[in-house]
Amino acid sequence: MTALKELAQEWLPPVAIRWFKTIRHGSENRFEGPFATWEEARAKCTGYDATEILARVLASTLKVKRGEAAFERDSVVFTDTEYAWPVLAGLMWAAARSRGRLNVLDFGGALGSSYFQNYKFLQTLPDVRWSIVEQHHYVEAGKAQIQNEHLRFYQTIEECLSENEPKVILLSSVLQYLPSPSSVLLELNKVNADAIVIDRTIVNQSTFDRVYVQHVPASIYTANYPCWSLSEPALLAGLGKHYLPLADFPSLNFPALKSIKSEFKGYIFLRQTE
Repeated sequence: MTALKELAQEWLPPVAIRWFKTIRHGSENRFEGPFATWEEARAKCTGYDATEILARVLASTLKVKRGEAAFERDSVVFTDTEYAWPVLAGLMWAAARSRGRLNVLDFGGALGSSYFQNYKFLQTLPDVRWSIVEQHHYVEAGKAQIQNEHLRFYQTIEECLSENEPKVILLSSVLQYLPSPSSVLLELNKVNADAIVIDRTIVNQSTFDRVYVQHVPASIYTANYPCWSLSEPALLAGLGKHYLPLADFPSLNFPALKSIKSEFKGYIFLRQTE
């Protein structure tokens, strides 16, 4: 296997190697279920708030901050940036609507994965304010070691709004890991942002949500946690009460999702005017 890996790195173009890595990690993930309730699935899990996960995410993010890696995703470091072009387009579109000023509420944004991933483009804007709302231990680590004049960390949406007025909400690979995604979306609607950008969200084409346990490969970190496969029709209907859908797009390639008849997708929404 080692010889095959070395041969691939020597002969395959970088884009093919990145594709192979995405396929490999996606196929190593496993989904168990569905379960009757979130609580039933949660009882079988170690959870996403494990100390080991934060330690790995922090170590990887610091490498990116020091310029030793291009970006980090799910604690895995990459030597070349892989842009989520639809997401970047949505962010730059939002900035264009505000005369080049980008003010983001990144809900569940870890230690700044999306911020650092898109930094090359963000730094060309005249003004960037990037606010991350995360779990307590992520916020503490972010404030102590990652935060800068543009990037800030908050415990709650309310705390963020007490200091800031975000114009765009970013939800990247977070909705499916919340106990009640619909409740969070209702709370985020109070932000009154002009736009919502959603990425890497697990959806299915049925009319109901399903809950599973996702088992993460040890090559990333040792953990398993409950996750939703959200009904795309229900998700769009809920957001459609206040936002107009501008675009949807396939997101991260993840073969394991085929076993539960789901996929990763993303969306860009514009707030409806009264």
